[in-house]
Amino acid sequence: MASVFLYHVVGDLTVGKPELVEFSETQTVEAAIKAIGESTECGIPVWKIRSQKSVIENSEMRAKRFVGILTSLDIVAFLAREECLVDQEKAMKTPVSEVVVPDPSLLKELDPATRLIDALEMMKQGVKRLLVPKIVVWRGMSKRFSILYNGKWLKNIDTSNPAANANRPSPSSSTTIRDKFCCLSREDIIRFIIGCLGALAPIPLSSIYSLGVINPNYCSIEASRQAIDATQTLPKDPPAVAVIEPVADDYNKIIGEISATKLWKCDHLAAAWALANFSAGQFVMGVEDNITLKSLPDFAVNSMVANTNTANSRGTTRPKKFSSRSIGFVSNPTNPNLSFSRSMYRGRSAPLTCKETSSLAAVMAQMLSHRATHVWVTDAENEDHLVGVVGYADILAAVTKPLPPTNPENQTS
Repeated sequence: MASVFLYHVVGDLTVGKPELVEFSETQTVEAAIKAIGESTECGIPVWKIRSQKSVIENSEMRAKRFVGILTSLDIVAFLAREECLVDQEKAMKTPVSEVVVPDPSLLKELDPATRLIDALEMMKQGVKRLLVPKIVVWRGMSKRFSILYNGKWLKNIDTSNPAANANRPSPSSSTTIRDKFCCLSREDIIRFIIGCLGALAPIPLSSIYSLGVINPNYCSIEASRQAIDATQTLPKDPPAVAVIEPVADDYNKIIGEISATKLWKCDHLAAAWALANFSAGQFVMGVEDNITLKSLPDFAVNSMVANTNTANSRGTTRPKKFSSRSIGFVSNPTNPNLSFSRSMYRGRSAPLTCKETSSLAAVMAQMLSHRATHVWVTDAENEDHLVGVVGYADILAAVTKPLPPTNPENQTS
């Protein structure tokens, strides 16, 4: 086990983190879309309203108020329902309590003194958010200060060494704010790991194949099937469905994905309509404006094409021809009369991939730079051959594995 996880606490990762602003289950889908656009990991925690604000909550009371995590994929799947497509305005005003999937196990409240290794073990088991009390004063942590934090003793205290006890910091070295919390995500954990790759050597430079972190049990849908079929059973971790084309009897080619990451900052209404009307291949590859489809009507959405220069200032809506560019996978061209081939759509819609020979450090860097929750893995010799996926949980499992034995002459340092 790398010592960096044993001698750090979750409080180390809260420095600079903003205070948690609870998103209530009574708020609308429209408000959730805006909140998700400003969040990390393409999702937001949803809470029940606090019944008595004058009463100081304990951790058990807060845990009962947590509902689950709402993602952009959840919202698009909801808006793609037949009744929502008929009345989009009503759908956007729907409270998120009717959309979010209840799962209290996704969040865990921790004391800032909790060892980082213990927090990682929780996240390996499915926890996606850590709720940590805010700190007023911070003096930093180290191996020596990990013994005591916020006046609470940790399990690794050495009571048999009085000399070590003389160097303990005072409880005043940090102070928590009552009812003030910040929320740590798995992305925060990966950013911390990236900052201490040397302490994890040689794991970061090892290939993901040799580390055994490639998950072959990914969710997928054939490009010829209806895109809406991908939402019948939404995957939890990672929240993504690979859109594939069978190439041979023994492997598939990935051409795109339907995921919370790709739908994160898109036009949710346009994406929902496309999800309900297009095949999975058309949804991720794009549909040109000049293609004639019987199921391709004029598409009008209040948030997309509005004229606010009206006498009553309420705005009017003009029908707009739908194209995949409306979803937000690529920017709208300056000349609307230009037509593009399918290859022009492979921007934001292209899946994030790596080879099975890629190093763990390279995969983590990919995920952070693209703000993605996962990376699809292809065969080292054939990039068309999809072999699996690597997500947050897989990376956490890799970095917490026992380090391989080293030569005795290298242990002197």
